Amino acid sequence: MKFVKFAVLALAVLITSGCAGGLNSMQEREYKAFENEGVLIEEKTPMVGAVLGILPGFGSFYAREPGYGVVNLLFWPISVLWDPVSGYSGSKSINYDTTKSYLRKEKNKELVILEDLLVSKQIDSTRYLLEKRKIEQKYEY
Repeated sequence: MKFVKFAVLALAVLITSGCAGGLNSMQEREYKAFENEGVLIEEKTPMVGAVLGILPGFGSFYAREPGYGVVNLLFWPISVLWDPVSGYSGSKSINYDTTKSYLRKEKNKELVILEDLLVSKQIDSTRYLLEKRKIEQKYEY
């Protein structure tokens, strides 16, 4: 009976915590491109997340997945089989999202400056389109 209560509690925590998913194949390619171009923002170190996953739930906590951290804490030592992977992939997801957000903001800043130049008639529409294309290509990965 106690095990059933424990399992129900663990399942409830898991359901309310969201899904700790890694990057899909397209995101993995972008992540590698960010690394190759030197623009990846490493907010979390994936290897640290993996190593912390050996401790009860720490990999998930490190990857900002507290619900999974609690479940992994409750299922320790069995959770050592999957929590290092969660810590690693969760850290990469955080870095990916942080980098994408930063690049989007930088692109928008450049586009606003360019639009201001067009509105103030410092550049013509042809020059605007050429410069806009350069900015868009600069931020494609």
